Amino acid sequence: MTASEADTIPGQRIAPFATGIVLPIAAIAAVMHSVASLFGGYWFDEVYMLAIGGHHLDWGSADQPPLAPSLAALSDAVAPGSLIALRMPAVLATACGVVVAGLIARELGCDRRAQGFTAAAQATGVWTTLFGHWLTPYTLEPVQWLLLIWLLIRWIRLRDDRLLLALGVVAGIAALTKFQVLLLCVVLVAAVAVVGPRELLRRRLLWVGAGIAALIATPTLVWQYAHGWPQLRMAPVVAGEAEALYGGRPGIAVQMIVFAGVVGAALVLYGLWRLLRDDELRDYRFVGVAFLLLFVVFVATAGRPYYLAGLYAPLAAAGALGLQRRRETGQKRRWLIWPAYVLSVALAVGVLILSVSIVRTDVGERIAQRTADAYYALPQAQRERTVVFGSPTSSPHIWMATPSATGCPRPTAPTAATGTSRRRPPTMTRCSTSDAIQAPFARSSPTSAPSRTSARTCTRICWRDNGSRGTRYGRECAP
Repeated sequence: MTASEADTIPGQRIAPFATGIVLPIAAIAAVMHSVASLFGGYWFDEVYMLAIGGHHLDWGSADQPPLAPSLAALSDAVAPGSLIALRMPAVLATACGVVVAGLIARELGCDRRAQGFTAAAQATGVWTTLFGHWLTPYTLEPVQWLLLIWLLIRWIRLRDDRLLLALGVVAGIAALTKFQVLLLCVVLVAAVAVVGPRELLRRRLLWVGAGIAALIATPTLVWQYAHGWPQLRMAPVVAGEAEALYGGRPGIAVQMIVFAGVVGAALVLYGLWRLLRDDELRDYRFVGVAFLLLFVVFVATAGRPYYLAGLYAPLAAAGALGLQRRRETGQKRRWLIWPAYVLSVALAVGVLILSVSIVRTDVGERIAQRTADAYYALPQAQRERTVVFGSPTSSPHIWMATPSATGCPRPTAPTAATGTSRRRPPTMTRCSTSDAIQAPFARSSPTSAPSRTSARTCTRICWRDNGSRGTRYGRECAP
């Protein structure tokens, strides 16, 4: 028995996994994203994950399940302040997504070359290269969706119901990352009910797997229920940002395809056509139907353009299989395929460089400084009765980027849309000596970075009353 036949049922043969092609592509992607992680500062939502994980970690928050914040808190606890440690889970998830893309292509019947095409399309996608090294829920989510699709496609070929139990575990973990997976599961079930294979819905272990997923997701769902389902209130928030960020629904529709990359977009569209029309892929048609349904839902509700990033690879694999079939019948278009991949790689490198350059290290400082300016502009009597209240996307910057440097009270950060909150006391301390401040901050900009002296180590941020000249801010320095 050959390696290609070792895990197939009678009458079905697939090519061996293209280890020598897919794994190097995944390794290159991991290295490139690791290098990108060394430069720039924190991405906006990484600060958010650190804020939740470090100060508000619970089974849920106003708009985030707990997995990504927990990973951020763990990474920061193991290596405080290390960007590479913080981003390692994201880099690994991105690289694993490339591997799973190759596995999906193999299950569909792709040979080694077509598996490599699919893996390369996944690795060079615009969304993958732009956000693949930032620790955010939307970076972790695509590989989870890909695992779900791979398990389903593998079950169709093998009819091994143990895969359905694993499906439940993956779905439960994905629900702890982002709640969109619940919609994905509903749409997949509906698509299977309409176009098949309906035998899947009659398998008892499928519903046992659904129970496992529900059990894993229960703590965060209970948290949402106890706090009035704040996650549901995020939909109008996201829709309200669509026009300014993405050009409204037309922009979202275009970007949902463009984010797949140069080759990725071409393979996705070709693969979608083949899934809906080709009898060879009839058993997998539900994937194409699910993609179309979700595309319509996300455009109609003005969702984020990256919501479909976890479904690019299955469609790209179907497209790569189509190219393989054309090659097998002598219809070669090598002069078109390879230049397209060169262009895709060039774009990916450019987007990766862009991802480093767009990270502004002073975003949090500017938000905190504006908050401080507004706070100190109030009359003294009013300041004493003022609470700094931060929205889910602004309070982490006041909390994490410049902790206590502004002298403001810590912000009251909402734990749910119901209005409950947690207060944190100010932690800024007075400088211990009159000369403790080395290269002090300017009064109007206490959060600008101080310079270090050659003989001193500057540690915590502190303040010193400077009489009529106001308060001066700096870092406590020790010999």
